[in-house]
Amino acid sequence: MEDPVSSKSAGKLAEPRHAPLTREAIAKQFKALSNWGRWGQDDELGALNMITQEKRRAAASLVQEGMTISLSHDVVKRRIGVSAPFEHTMVESSETPGADSAADVYSVQYHGYTQTHLDALCHVFYRDSLYNGFPKTKVTGQGAECLSVLTMKDGIVSRGVLVDIPDTLGLDFLGANRPIYPEDLDAWEAVSGTKIGAGDVMIVRTGRWAREIKEGEWDIEKGSAGLHASCLPWIRQHDISVLASDLASDLMPSGVNGIRLPIHLVVIAAMGVPIIDNCDLEVLAEAARKRRRWEFLFITAPLAVAGGTGSPVNPLAIF
Repeated sequence: MEDPVSSKSAGKLAEPRHAPLTREAIAKQFKALSNWGRWGQDDELGALNMITQEKRRAAASLVQEGMTISLSHDVVKRRIGVSAPFEHTMVESSETPGADSAADVYSVQYHGYTQTHLDALCHVFYRDSLYNGFPKTKVTGQGAECLSVLTMKDGIVSRGVLVDIPDTLGLDFLGANRPIYPEDLDAWEAVSGTKIGAGDVMIVRTGRWAREIKEGEWDIEKGSAGLHASCLPWIRQHDISVLASDLASDLMPSGVNGIRLPIHLVVIAAMGVPIIDNCDLEVLAEAARKRRRWEFLFITAPLAVAGGTGSPVNPLAIF
């Protein structure tokens, strides 16, 4: 008998219904799901503490073929909404008189919806605080005095897990404003036979880039699939160390009045989980479907920028 969850008709089934979440409800979740103090009052690593040497060794044992897949989208040289384009300028080339080499300059405003990038724990403020109760005044015009991307300089190496929601629903991609609910995450676990565990890198595919190829560009903040705020307890229960997606993880608009990105807010500032935005997961999804295998060794590392609130990255999945 055909599994109704994984059949092509599944994408047309009625979505789960959840009561609208309010700003006050998110405030309660922030407190209930918080990891503040879990690894000490001075901790700056947050959920990365769960990626132990043993966890890394176990993740390395997942490599069977030695095949690597980049999860980074090629740099975007056009503006997407409020997100500035990547700028690449040649300062020396074969056209430069007397030049004996080539040189160029990269300029990138990476936060936003264009470039694949890592958000450090200093990236999001909650009222007057950062993760673990550090005051937001620690982030000044000179950069971040704590929780900066430099805490991740040694890299993130762990078990990566692709949570391919369109594949679970029998779709090529999720349409505009399609929320991902906890029930969808449960369905993915049931269909894939894979469980998210402590210290994992949870990588959520909405099919953002496949949708763009078919439908063209859209107003990102007014019509993008992503995680509904009701997924926050699910994420905390599974104790992930990193959350990644092919857009910004959040459903947009969020459905929470007064909070634009509740997933970013609670995951980073309460749970201490760094986020990777704007991955390109299409090649990874094809490779995972071909193998019916959703776990792999995940590796990435930021630029070592003291005081940086994040960094462009090129994450790798290794099968």
